[in-house]
Amino acid sequence: NVTVPRTKPYVSFIGKQNSQTVITGYAKASDKDANGTEIGTFGSATVNVESDYFCSTEITFEITVVAKPGMNGAQAVAFKISGDKSMFYKVKFVGSQDTLLDDKGTHYFYQCYIQGSIDFIFGNANSLYQKDCTITSTAENFGAIAAHYRKSKGEDSGFSFVNCRVNGSGKEIDLGRALGKYARTVYSYCDLDINVSEQPWSDCEDESRRRTLQFGEFESSGKGAEQMEHFLGRKAKHMKQKSWVKPLSFQEAKSFLDKTFIDGDGWIRV
Repeated sequence: NVTVPRTKPYVSFIGKQNSQTVITGYAKASDKDANGTEIGTFGSATVNVESDYFCSTEITFEITVVAKPGMNGAQAVAFKISGDKSMFYKVKFVGSQDTLLDDKGTHYFYQCYIQGSIDFIFGNANSLYQKDCTITSTAENFGAIAAHYRKSKGEDSGFSFVNCRVNGSGKEIDLGRALGKYARTVYSYCDLDINVSEQPWSDCEDESRRRTLQFGEFESSGKGAEQMEHFLGRKAKHMKQKSWVKPLSFQEAKSFLDKTFIDGDGWIRV
């Protein structure tokens, strides 16, 4: 496993162009360290980046553990990023449950590929996934894509997916789960080529979070978007989540649509 410590800013991982370099790991949450203590999900990362201004391109970060329903301790992180102002271009993140730990900081993902089954993009970062990112579910039955952990209204964090392609397997896929009371996850102009759950947003069995979380979808397409139209009541007679999840207006979605969401004009040069 590889760690880029907090004291090493401005590090770049650059693979060979058009020939993806792969960094592979196989640790999982239930594995034990030298003292016999379980390493936990956070300790399983194949690559753990703690420093600011990290960049990566043409690299695959992979975890080989495959989590099945009911497998305790099978959570396994391919990549963990907790530094600020980091950018990923044409990077692949491959795993199963908890693939990408987008832990904290401000991050930009551009034309990346992220694969997993349950909560495979999770954490409390403020991140923009933009322009042809592909989000692929490998779930057999139930799956969940994004699990955001924003604990207070004052935290400037959230996940915004813009012009992304969301595809893959699974009979019921949650678009977002509220790991934190103030979780924020928005999909805009995305191609949702998946089978979404009848209730595609989860409060994690804490109804009090419905008053504070911010989940939404704006002008997306594909069968998943059509299913959401039906499930969320644009055309349905019954609307189970009307009071706390609804399609966003342009004004509601505006702040999530481009690099201003992550103050990108101040630090991104592409």
